[in-house]
Amino acid sequence: MANPATPRHGLARALSKRGVCSRTQAAEWIRAGRVSVDGRIVRDPEFPTIAGRHRIALDGRSLDDAPERRVILLNKPRGLVTTARDERGRDTVYRCFDGAGLPWLAPVGRLDKASEGLLLFTNDPAWAARVTDPETGPDKRYHVQIDALPDDALLAALNAGIDDEGETLRAKTATILRTGERTAWLEIVLDEGRNRQIRRMLSVLGIDVLRLVRVAIGPLELGDLAKGVWRELNSDEIGSLA
Repeated sequence: MANPATPRHGLARALSKRGVCSRTQAAEWIRAGRVSVDGRIVRDPEFPTIAGRHRIALDGRSLDDAPERRVILLNKPRGLVTTARDERGRDTVYRCFDGAGLPWLAPVGRLDKASEGLLLFTNDPAWAARVTDPETGPDKRYHVQIDALPDDALLAALNAGIDDEGETLRAKTATILRTGERTAWLEIVLDEGRNRQIRRMLSVLGIDVLRLVRVAIGPLELGDLAKGVWRELNSDEIGSLA
């Protein structure tokens, strides 16, 4: 008998946690009769399963063995949403993988539609959780173009913390990269990843973001990878992040 403290997961979630597919795709496969639990076809995506106790198979192939970890770095173009399927019909980041023959890979964190730059994908949910952990995960570095000329007061405010409707948002560091006549580029490093954090901080200060590019996660840099192009990380790069 299972320990009452042993976590149970719905069948669709169990498949997605194994890096096989998204939860939505898993639900479709389950309803189509492609998934079995302990040798019996199950068509309920919420069927409760316990890791290590139930044998799950897809099209008769056991999923007990974890797939080889894959991690992809994409230079996300502006205008794509970070989701597998958008209910409003907008183009998603998965368009960049068309025809590549990759296995199911989930985004590691997100970049909003208007943001660009380094975005990771993996089939290893546990590794992804370590990378995105706000306490122990690596810092994220951004280059941000703003519609103002920054001064020491602006940088101090970003570093000290800004209240946005009761939530305190702060940068780990904020520095000036370069300035023009009316705009400037900042480098902002975050050690946590709250929703639209940089845009929200600057908006409170009355500043609009013109471009936002994530250029690094920990020691991993975007480099000169072209927009919309991806590459696979090697084992050393993967290990350096989590």
